[in-house]
Amino acid sequence: MLDLIILSLHFFICFLISIAIWRGAKDVDLHNSSTGGAETEPDSLIFIGKEEDIKKSQRITAKVNGREIVVFYHEGKFHALDSRCYHEGGPLCRGEIEDIDGQACIVCPWHKFKITLETGEGLYEGINPLEPSPTPKWQSKGVKQRIHKVTIDNGNVYVSPPDLSVSFDSDYFADKYKNGGELAMGK
Repeated sequence: MLDLIILSLHFFICFLISIAIWRGAKDVDLHNSSTGGAETEPDSLIFIGKEEDIKKSQRITAKVNGREIVVFYHEGKFHALDSRCYHEGGPLCRGEIEDIDGQACIVCPWHKFKITLETGEGLYEGINPLEPSPTPKWQSKGVKQRIHKVTIDNGNVYVSPPDLSVSFDSDYFADKYKNGGELAMGK
């Protein structure tokens, strides 16, 4: 009888260890900048890639604390945003950049939502029905997409970890797709 209890206990412990190993493997970030991974650097900056490589490719995706981000190089400036659109989680890394009223915007490939690269504001074209001849004008929905501070140092591009004490609409999809989520980055 004692042998049966010991054997059952041994089986239960092995079962718990296998679950811990299985669950732990999903939370691992691969630190390989050539595949879009990111490495932590001193002063809590996270290495994204080489400045020249990102300038050539115009965009790169990476993980910052498990969160998928996209870094764009557009008209001489670097911009970093959550990689998933605040509206329905569309992959912004596949979007086109357009100039809207003098502001560089990423256009979500799923539903054409427009987000400023500089501030993360959602833009829409609307009219004021109280005007005698209403004409469509670009207006702000407010900041919807989390942006990340980009630092260039010695030919390397770094991003600061996000300040999660302030929330943005894009946080929902950043969490949903964190560490692989239900869908991979490009799907």
